[in-house]
Amino acid sequence: MHIRDVLAEHSTTFSFEFFPPKSEESWEALFGRIRELEQRKPSFVSVTYGAGGSTRERTHDLVVRIMRETALDAIPHLTCLGHFTHDISGILERYAEAGVSNILALRGDAPPGIVWAPSPDGFEFAADLVRHIRRFTGHPDPRGFGVGVAGFPEGHPQTPNRLLEMDHLKAKIDEGADYICTQLFFDNRDFFDFRDRCELAGIRIPILAGIMPITSIRSARRMAELALGSRFPASLIRALTRVQDDPKAVEHVGLHWAAEQCRDLLDNQVRGIHFYTLNKSRATQRIYETLGVKDTPTYQRTNPTGLTASL
Repeated sequence: MHIRDVLAEHSTTFSFEFFPPKSEESWEALFGRIRELEQRKPSFVSVTYGAGGSTRERTHDLVVRIMRETALDAIPHLTCLGHFTHDISGILERYAEAGVSNILALRGDAPPGIVWAPSPDGFEFAADLVRHIRRFTGHPDPRGFGVGVAGFPEGHPQTPNRLLEMDHLKAKIDEGADYICTQLFFDNRDFFDFRDRCELAGIRIPILAGIMPITSIRSARRMAELALGSRFPASLIRALTRVQDDPKAVEHVGLHWAAEQCRDLLDNQVRGIHFYTLNKSRATQRIYETLGVKDTPTYQRTNPTGLTASL
C-alpha cells in the first residue's frame, strides 16, 4: 500500500495512531484493540517513534507485526534527531525488506533533560530527512517510500514566526512529501486557516486533520504536555469544568466535542482525519462509528503467510 494509491482511491481517509507499549501485557492488550479496529477497515494506522529514537526497535516490531498478522497497513514514524545518516539508511532498509511502503518523516524531540545539537553526519530538519528518504533506492516499489510530514495548525511551538514556519513546511513539501498530517487541535478554525495558508504558499498536497478526543481531565492535561501550545477553546474548558467531578460525563463531553469537529471537517471537504488514540482506540472508534462512514475502497495485498487481505 503506497500512500499515493490510498489518497487517490479515498476521497477522505480515516487513520489511527498508536505507540509501542513497554510491557508484554500492554503489548498484547494493544494488539487486541488493533484487531478490533481492523474490522472497521481504516485507511491505515501509524506507529510513533520515541524521543531521540528511544523506541526504535519496538516501533519496528509493532509495525512489522501489524503488517504480518492483520489486514492493516502500518506507517512508522521516523525522526532525524539523534540519528546518523547510516542509522536512517539501515532503518529504511529493514522497513523495505519487511514490505513497509510509507514513512512519516519528523524532526523529533530530544529526550527530557537533554540538549540536542545536530551531528555533522546527521539531519537538522525534517526536510533533510524527507530528501534522504526520497533518495533511498532500496525499495521494491519504483516510487520508493511514500512520505508524510507534520503540520501545525496552531503554530509550531519552536517557531513563533508563523511566516517562517510556513517556509519550513514548504521546504518539506519541495523535498517530495506526499501528504501532511497535522498536530492535534480543538478549534476547526485553526485548521481551516492553516489549510488556506498552505494554499497561498503553493502547498497543494492532501492535509489530514489530527483529532484526539478528551477522555478524562488527566488526558486533557496530558495533551497539553504532549502538544505544547495547544489551544483549548473557552467553550470546551467550560463544558469540561461543569462535569469535572463525573468521569463518565467528562468522557461524554470529550467524545461529543471531537465528533462535532469531525462532522464539521467532513462538511468542509477535509482530505483525511487522523485519530490520536493514546493506545485507547475504543474512544476514537466510537467517534468513527458516529460519522456514518460506509464501506470504503479496498486494497488487496498479500501478507507474508501467503493469505490475501482486504483493506
